[in-house]
Amino acid sequence: MSNTYLNGYIALLLGSLLTACATPPTQFYQLEATSQPPVTSTTTAKKMLIGIGPLSLPALVDRKQIVTRGANNAIQLAEFHQWATPLQDNVLSVLSKNIAAQHSNAIVRNYPWSVYGEMDYRVIIDISRFDSQLGKSATLEASWAIMSEKNHTIISNGQTNIQQPLHDGSYDSAVLALNKLLDTFSQQISLALHQVQQKE
Repeated sequence: MSNTYLNGYIALLLGSLLTACATPPTQFYQLEATSQPPVTSTTTAKKMLIGIGPLSLPALVDRKQIVTRGANNAIQLAEFHQWATPLQDNVLSVLSKNIAAQHSNAIVRNYPWSVYGEMDYRVIIDISRFDSQLGKSATLEASWAIMSEKNHTIISNGQTNIQQPLHDGSYDSAVLALNKLLDTFSQQISLALHQVQQKE
């Protein structure tokens, strides 16, 4: 091998090593329940059984990369800022925990709950938007319905369209805002469940 080719090969190798060293580490994020654990009820009355799910997310955001929106309908996928667990599972878990914390007289289970037996009610959730625009705001749009499992009829339903401002242009701020959106959404569903329970 001539010196020219050898020098070129070494330069290419060094360039590859420097590029690898310059690649930033991937940051992983997870949404967390924000409501406090439910107060243990001392009543002996039968607890209401609530099933949360099925829940659907748009395919656009249901991926490992965090999805953000830019100007002119541009979509960005963050290769170095990713969800630590499948987003759909994470969102369902957070909603269930938040709702459980607001219903001390209920047992709340994630879908599928067949191992726990029949529920009294199920909350069906279709999230059509769950993303943010860095430095501006995060948005959650969804429709939901509460179904009686006894006769399989819809007894309450609604839609939500809420926004949460971001403190800065970081992904930390975006995840925090998405977390707050889920908390607000949980409160809306919890209120509807309380109203259903009062009518029974």
